[in-house]
Amino acid sequence: MCGRYTLGARPERIAATFGLDEILEFSPRFNIAPTQHAPVIVVSSGRRKLELRRFGLVPFFAKDASIGSRLINARSESVAEKPAFRSAFRKHRCLVPADGFYEWKPEGRRKQPYWMHRSDGAPFAMAGLCERWHPDREDEIRSFAILTTAANALVRRIHDRMPAILAPEDLGRWLDPGTPIDELRDLLAPAPESGFVARPVATLVNGAAFDDPRCIEPLQAAPRS
Repeated sequence: MCGRYTLGARPERIAATFGLDEILEFSPRFNIAPTQHAPVIVVSSGRRKLELRRFGLVPFFAKDASIGSRLINARSESVAEKPAFRSAFRKHRCLVPADGFYEWKPEGRRKQPYWMHRSDGAPFAMAGLCERWHPDREDEIRSFAILTTAANALVRRIHDRMPAILAPEDLGRWLDPGTPIDELRDLLAPAPESGFVARPVATLVNGAAFDDPRCIEPLQAAPRS
């Protein structure tokens, strides 16, 4: 799964990387967690646009918005069939910009968090789904979920799933509402492990309310006695 991720890149870099005409100001984030708002890229009037949405998809037919806290990820293998996701998969796809994501590996009686990121620090796009719940009402919620796929060789040492990271040349096809379903599935293969690194970080990231650059600092080795 992908329940925590980072976006430390400045808005100007996100706009340049993903071809946005307008810059939406947002603060660097080092521990984005479910139910929090984060930037996503959608297409509006034929142009890519950055907007803030809540992490955790609330289907348009949901009776209660609290379901969103449980729908943070959609499995790429079954997204086209799952009632909670199939409409968004066909009609409301988005890009979720990030520069890293976290996974936890059992080590003895504890779980060690790891931060996976590109070795050059560049931002990348995770495949996402968007929805609007109670549109045009005061309690409207605009939300998103991240698609996951099988882990590549790097991530597999830590977890068996990872976010579906889109290749730069595939971003347009993912956002295009006319892309056939079979082609969309092909875009959700595990990203190559080359160019990515994984490093252990402190358990500060375990607290969803803790959002600080210290979340991604390399874990210091215990001092020798």
